[in-house]
Amino acid sequence: MKTPFFSGYLIFLITLTGCTTVTTPPTALTTPSPTTATTPPSPTSTPTPTSVKLSPVSANFKISPEGMGPAKLGMTLGALKKQLGANAEFKVTSPYIVDFDAIAVSQNGKVQYYILYPAAKPLTDSDKIEYLLTENPAYRTEKGVGSGTTLKQAEAAYGDATLSYNTAIEGREYVSFANEPAKNIAFRLGSFGDNSLVGVYPSASGEFNQTKQYKDDGIIRAVRVDCLGQSCGN
Repeated sequence: MKTPFFSGYLIFLITLTGCTTVTTPPTALTTPSPTTATTPPSPTSTPTPTSVKLSPVSANFKISPEGMGPAKLGMTLGALKKQLGANAEFKVTSPYIVDFDAIAVSQNGKVQYYILYPAAKPLTDSDKIEYLLTENPAYRTEKGVGSGTTLKQAEAAYGDATLSYNTAIEGREYVSFANEPAKNIAFRLGSFGDNSLVGVYPSASGEFNQTKQYKDDGIIRAVRVDCLGQSCGN
């Protein structure tokens, strides 16, 4: 089970120990301003995972422990700019979430993924990429899981799901799986446009809450890959 992330730089790093020639992907949506999560009104049974065949993903859009598509952890920002060339746009988004700013990387007018970094510490071209996050559904893991994938599909791919949120990090909700693809890949839940909970929690007894029950229409909203608090390689 993972601990949720994004409560400042330290909590963000601890979380995981708990987005060329491409087909134009659907428009990525901007992460809304987070709000404190509230407990859903009535519990439901955890849906039984079903066998779901997800489409294979090309290397240009693959999420792996090494990165997302051409963006690799440990490569410099300048190296990524050189690789993507003039067709890519790099735009600073500040603030992005609490304690973190981001660079939105766009191609063909669509945000592909965000490069996150500590607020007030702008990345230079010589700095290494340590955090990547995407809400673009074109980017998926080897088993086809990404933004917009239903929890039923994700559970069929990776096993039993455990959902959790922490009021100390503004109630952002995450899910871990019995057979996760990698320790440094995290899945955030929630609807686009609000921060309503996907999980059905019996009670909100403290800061940290978890459950194995979730709403039938629950989806993965975003996927993050990072260096787990360690120095990223080259």
